[in-house]
Amino acid sequence: MSGAGMKKDRGMRAFVGIAGAGLLSLALGGCLGLGGGKPPPSLFSLTAARTAAAGAEARGTSGTVLMVMEPETDRRLAVQRVPVQVSASEVAYLKDAMWVERPARLFRSLLAETLRAEGKGLVLEDDQSAAPAAVRLGGRLVEMGYDAQRQSAVVRYDALRTGPNGAVATRRFESVVPGVSARPESVAPALNRAANEVAAQVAAWMAG
Repeated sequence: MSGAGMKKDRGMRAFVGIAGAGLLSLALGGCLGLGGGKPPPSLFSLTAARTAAAGAEARGTSGTVLMVMEPETDRRLAVQRVPVQVSASEVAYLKDAMWVERPARLFRSLLAETLRAEGKGLVLEDDQSAAPAAVRLGGRLVEMGYDAQRQSAVVRYDALRTGPNGAVATRRFESVVPGVSARPESVAPALNRAANEVAAQVAAWMAG
């Protein structure tokens, strides 16, 4: 490897907080990876379990529109790599896997589609329109990745609902899918299931 390549590799390792060879002793079957290279064979996305019917129409005025905002994230989730929580203080990324786009954008679209399936009003995403909305749903995507210690896929979302007259409500939602091996073909459907469970929880909260 060239000197520049070695510097790049060291920089990536520092960014994700990996101690190098210390991770290898965790025996995760060679399923953790770092660094650049060719595109991974597995690209993860999210598919809504509940969708609005074809031809369904929703109308609304600025007083009835629900705007779903892209949630905030920390730096682990600000990239397209799939995070693996190795311990309380160590994070790696899943080998041979990557999100098709930023996890926060994927989750926002899944959440909006789940809310549209309720059919109770006009639901927009924050990059679709600048129209004023009666209610805004934002928050923070705290976790959407793999927990190596629990062998589980985890999605955790802190929702922030802002209503008319500035009324604000918050609530944490979480789904944990256990018994998942640290391989892309197992992690992908587990994360999709967990994300859909969280979206359904949020939809029920919004309806209430």
